[in-house]
Amino acid sequence: MEFFKQLKNILFLDIETVSCVPEYAQLDERLKPLWNKKALTLKTELPADELFNERAAIYSEFGKIITIATGFFSLDEKEKLSFRVKGLSNDNERTLLIELNDLFSRFNQRKLILCAHNGKEFDFPYICRRMLVNGVPIPEVLQISGKKPWEVRHEDTMELWKFGDRKAYTALELLAALFGIPQSKGDFDGGMVNKVYYEEKNLKKINDYCIKDVIMTAQVYLKLNGWPLVEEENIYIR
Repeated sequence: MEFFKQLKNILFLDIETVSCVPEYAQLDERLKPLWNKKALTLKTELPADELFNERAAIYSEFGKIITIATGFFSLDEKEKLSFRVKGLSNDNERTLLIELNDLFSRFNQRKLILCAHNGKEFDFPYICRRMLVNGVPIPEVLQISGKKPWEVRHEDTMELWKFGDRKAYTALELLAALFGIPQSKGDFDGGMVNKVYYEEKNLKKINDYCIKDVIMTAQVYLKLNGWPLVEEENIYIR
């Protein structure tokens, strides 16, 4: 399978984030006025406390990572393409990020490539910032300072779809629909993560959602390169 040579070093990744505390009232007193300033720049009529519940999770200064799903392609004994997925989740963000570093270390560091949907704008910088906050060393594959663009081993399915067009965000679900990729996420969407985590306390549900996103990202990546989808029976989750 010739195109597998281009796939074998790619680790697909997706993260889910929540606000750093359940509600605005619990925010550190030093951070409250800083969030208030941030809220003023978001051009919404919502008060700062309500906006915190809705938007804080997407800003690494006011959010935290609770789930990380990763996956990579391999060939089975019959030379059929398979995809192996692992979900990491933890209430303790530092422990989660250390687990991620340990996972990275199992790959060839000189060849490892990371791929995510909107990863260059969200997942990769978010992980790096939260690693710094938690005192966790940033792995080589995420270090981009001083590197030339072609030296950064990051791929992004949203960027691939743009073909240089910088005007709009394209949702992963939209690309999956366009390419006829099956979607099995039910009625759960990213806007529900904060509520499911803090109110329902259902980390497993979020982890399952994250895993499905990374599978969808990998399938979209195949389509964006003109390659066949991996068959559902050859997707392995652990």
